[in-house]
Amino acid sequence: MAGRRDPGRAAILEAIRGALGRAALSADGAGELDARLRRHPAGLIPAQGKPKAEARLAQFQAKAEAVACTVERLAGADRVPAAVAEYLRRHNLGPELALAPEAWLEALPWDRAPMLQLRKGAASGVERVALTAAFAGVAETGTLVTLSGPSHPTTLNFLPEHHLVALKASQVVGAYEEVWAALRKAGKGRRPALPRALNMITGPSRTGDIELEIQLGAHGPRALHVLLIDDEGGDGGQA
Repeated sequence: MAGRRDPGRAAILEAIRGALGRAALSADGAGELDARLRRHPAGLIPAQGKPKAEARLAQFQAKAEAVACTVERLAGADRVPAAVAEYLRRHNLGPELALAPEAWLEALPWDRAPMLQLRKGAASGVERVALTAAFAGVAETGTLVTLSGPSHPTTLNFLPEHHLVALKASQVVGAYEEVWAALRKAGKGRRPALPRALNMITGPSRTGDIELEIQLGAHGPRALHVLLIDDEGGDGGQA
């Protein structure tokens, strides 16, 4: 923040500049740097610009499926419980579900899927299936963006074998730069403004270290299933 410089940070940056053979920042240079940080200028965005809502959703689905995700379109959030129950039945996973304590997820009509056994909170390492919400989806790469916090323990992203993610159509953006803009907008006036962790998830966990064969589930979930929910604000942005 302008006017409040950390002496330790300043010393580290001075050492780096010295090692690179660069002179210390002038007063004008420091002012330009502070102004840039305050403006948050966007980086390069692909030339196609911001696609229309349905094209953006189609691109997100195609990119996500290309990295071994499965994507299911739902007509509304009230369809989530039945879709989750059907996923568990189809994969013979049993009735247990670790549910992120996100207010709108908790408010869904879970009584429509009475066979489910819900447990809310962080993962302990024994859960097979978790359902969380996402902050955003990026059509450019089929990436999910999640934020840590009381309503989204990060362990739910990585410990269960199957990660189900509820994503509203209005949360799908075209490029990464739009995610940062939405995050700054969502954090404005909050303390802290940013979450402790932001995770970008592109497909299920995988590795090619074993005889150059792709193996799923090496460092996290071996299945990533996106419940893409049509909602009224489907022209982009954080819902």
